[in-house]
Amino acid sequence: MNKLALLGGQPVREQPFPAYKTIGKEEQNAVLSVLETGILSRYVGAEHRDFMGGKQVREFEAKWAEAFCSKYALAVNSATSGLYAAVGAAGVGPGDEVIVSPYTMVASATAAVVYNAVPVFADIDPNSFCLSVKSIKGKITSRTKAIIVVHLFGCPADMDSIMELAKANNIIVIEDVAQAPFSSYKGQIAGSIGDIGVFSLNYHKHIHTGEGGVVTTNDPDLAERVSLIRNHAEAVVDKRGSTNLINMVGFNFRMGEIEAAIGLCQLKKGPALVDQRCFNVRYLEEKLSDLPGLTFQKTEEYIRHVYYVHPIIFDANALGVSRKAFVAALRAELPETRLREGEGALIGAGYVRPIYLEPMYQKKIAFGDDGCPFTHPYYTGAVNYQKGICPQAEKAHFQTLITHELMRPPMSVKELDDVARAFQKVVDNLSALKSYEAKSSVA
Repeated sequence: MNKLALLGGQPVREQPFPAYKTIGKEEQNAVLSVLETGILSRYVGAEHRDFMGGKQVREFEAKWAEAFCSKYALAVNSATSGLYAAVGAAGVGPGDEVIVSPYTMVASATAAVVYNAVPVFADIDPNSFCLSVKSIKGKITSRTKAIIVVHLFGCPADMDSIMELAKANNIIVIEDVAQAPFSSYKGQIAGSIGDIGVFSLNYHKHIHTGEGGVVTTNDPDLAERVSLIRNHAEAVVDKRGSTNLINMVGFNFRMGEIEAAIGLCQLKKGPALVDQRCFNVRYLEEKLSDLPGLTFQKTEEYIRHVYYVHPIIFDANALGVSRKAFVAALRAELPETRLREGEGALIGAGYVRPIYLEPMYQKKIAFGDDGCPFTHPYYTGAVNYQKGICPQAEKAHFQTLITHELMRPPMSVKELDDVARAFQKVVDNLSALKSYEAKSSVA
């Protein structure tokens, strides 16, 4: 039996895994073409024919809308900006509540705070890691203005139930699709089901422009409001004939021509890249299927999961060691990934700490020093951010969830075999790991 690398043995693999690098000659040529024009941005922050941006931006938006089954697509400089614009377009304001997931990137909740609204955290479903419909029901009040549904890790949430609940209570649904482009639910592509969809083009995502995002909708009024918030709304609303001035304090959320040109190339590559992720996950799960104490997400046949990361459920009782020790042993067996040097093997215990445990929520302080928006007089609720409010999210993060990125293209079958061998090796050496854990501070 091979000795664990954590205990001084030889690791399963030492050669770095290949970089997730989707930028190629197509993107290079597209960028050069834009540079040759000398027009890197065509936006004008005033009523003008270029208020909606330049040639590349408009073409990218048209292609994105077509690909993601939406009437309107508006390019922005990040998904964070897109969430801010979406929440603003929905009319969220002081005293309102927005139901959000606690288990996601902080921007999903901060988007409410920006408009002096209060995030209310509903718990997650333990299988999908998306918002639990049952938990949402218990969080709705007369102050609930919107629900931000995060399709976490690439898995769409239970959208039929969420939309039914939202419509019954006159609540806007914003889909955060940052981790799930090209995913689908009952034949509908994610981002086209709710009132507004928000996508990410950050360099970590399935396809990217370095930084960037897209907001989609089928509602012309919401599209107009997003376009205004994106580009200095207050300077143009009178000339554009806008009468609803709520949240028409504009920002500069504009995407440049270079990013749009890259986006056009990346959009073409997206389906194949997603297909490769799905194949890699299926292959790896088959390889790991007989290992004790490890289970995988079960998805209905009508859900297409696109795997931003690969989540694995860890059972400490079945394995006899802590998750922390198991992950430490795994990481020691595998190398870093090129272009991610210094991060070690891309395997982690949990994902992100539940948002409400961050200092801003624990101390209920954001704008100024008097508790705005959480305890300000215009908010008539009493929001609770104590530890324990979302037990499923906390259980996943602190006890059961393992996430890894070692299924991204261009990981080959041989490289996936190395990942599987690392898992197998750790399982084969559980007794030694348990002994080590008892003698060390790893647990």
